[in-house]
Amino acid sequence: MKVLLAQLNPTIGDLEGNTKKVLHSMEIAREKGVDLIVFPEMTLCGYTPEDLLFSQRFIDDMEECLDQIVRASKGVALLVGMIRRNPMREEKLLYNSAAVISDGMLLGFYDKILLPHYDVFNERRYFSEGRSVQVWNIKGVRVAVVICEDMWQNASHVSNTTYVRDPVKELVSYRPDILCNLTASPFQAQKGEVRVEVCRAAAKTLNCPVVYSCQVGANGMLIFDGYSMVVDKDGTLLALAKGFEEDFMTVDIPSKGVPAKFEPDVKKDVYRALCLGVSDYFAKANQKKAVIGLSGGIDSALVASIAKDALGKENVLGIYMPSRFSSKEGYEDAKKLAENLGIEFKTISIEPMFELYLETLKEHFPDEDFDITEENLQARIRGVMLMAFANKMKMLLLNTGDKSEFALGYCTLYGDMCGALSVIGDVLKTDVYELCKYVNREREIIPQRIFDKPPSPELRHHHKATDTLPPYPIVDVVLKAYIEAQQPIDVIAKQYNIDYNIVYSIIERIYKAEHKMRQAPPALRVSGRALTIGRRKPLHHTGRHTVY
Repeated sequence: MKVLLAQLNPTIGDLEGNTKKVLHSMEIAREKGVDLIVFPEMTLCGYTPEDLLFSQRFIDDMEECLDQIVRASKGVALLVGMIRRNPMREEKLLYNSAAVISDGMLLGFYDKILLPHYDVFNERRYFSEGRSVQVWNIKGVRVAVVICEDMWQNASHVSNTTYVRDPVKELVSYRPDILCNLTASPFQAQKGEVRVEVCRAAAKTLNCPVVYSCQVGANGMLIFDGYSMVVDKDGTLLALAKGFEEDFMTVDIPSKGVPAKFEPDVKKDVYRALCLGVSDYFAKANQKKAVIGLSGGIDSALVASIAKDALGKENVLGIYMPSRFSSKEGYEDAKKLAENLGIEFKTISIEPMFELYLETLKEHFPDEDFDITEENLQARIRGVMLMAFANKMKMLLLNTGDKSEFALGYCTLYGDMCGALSVIGDVLKTDVYELCKYVNREREIIPQRIFDKPPSPELRHHHKATDTLPPYPIVDVVLKAYIEAQQPIDVIAKQYNIDYNIVYSIIERIYKAEHKMRQAPPALRVSGRALTIGRRKPLHHTGRHTVY
């Protein structure tokens, strides 16, 4: 059987545009003499439409799109991901389904059985559990179909829940010739290797090849990296599609070709994911230009580089906004960075506005010393200036805060937390440095002095981040262990040989900053657990609860 894996980048809710992508894929398949096209999960509506699914009109329109595809399917078979009504009218009125179509006929549906309800997934809010597995005879080949999570239980790679059913094992008695998985598995660092293991486990359980068709692109905070694949019945990787872009990969099954190699580069993949997240965010919002506050520091340097690569240098404006506390080196580094990237650069002093605020507040704070109030005033003035440019010049403001800062509340509401999108809000500070090294892999784009100088917000004289925080290498070890691995304080302290009180103080800051995280801009997700999506913590707590 000749199979085409149509690795598409759908837009959530754009049923007409997504349908055109499916029809175009069918034309490609006919030109290549393909027997079966396998599309990703929720191809027709994009993953995930969330509460758009409560609109009856939305489901009606999706059914009309399916009818259009069925009518156009002469001479080819396809499996296409969509949402359909549950004819049983149970508690949940919808199914997450794969339509099975062949030569102008709708043969039926496969309905997803395992519905994830953890981390970024919320499928039980909308869908009923599929009732049964099935195989379809397509051109003499017994084709089994599953959707995304349905295959992970079999490989023991579902750590957040234990499902009662295992759809892969349920298929054993059906003896399929090929298993097709339609998936919308979001990107996170090093997840691609796990997907290969999941496919291998299914192939060995069923003794048949596995076709794994992945969604690609970014929808809001979720990024989909592609890398669709085919493994043979022995678990050998036969073919691997491109990462981070649409691809049409044709594979003859069974195949005796040269095995494919999957050699992930973590820094490269994370950087490409962030670029895709930015480019798709702008494209799907029908926007072109970005404005960034350049401080001469490491975070804004990385965001500027990502923006330039994602949007083009002609579409990025960097603004440096000094106050009385800004260093000469900060200006020089920001200007040099902009020159190296080829982006537009402006310098606008906030000192006159800052002085006006100080004078206005002087009579109300007559005996008060300079403190965080005056520090935050500077950040908020900068936020106002950046938003003014965004409004006037029809731009989107890209936030430059990193995960370490957001987690600890080391940021200012309505100041440096402004932005339409948080580009590196799921990247720890130490990883920011590693990604910046990747940017400089061929030549110096980010000036070396930005790497060398200690992080500083420059909101008062001789201001360093370490005046308030432990060193970032310690902070990030604790954050990764607590937020992503969900380890308790005493375990973290013992395992990483960090003083218990330091660990406690870091985690206590996370809880105290919860109200800030609720107001942070949406952050592109690239880790195992982000702050602004997939994580739910109480807004208020008592101190003793911080150990959990």
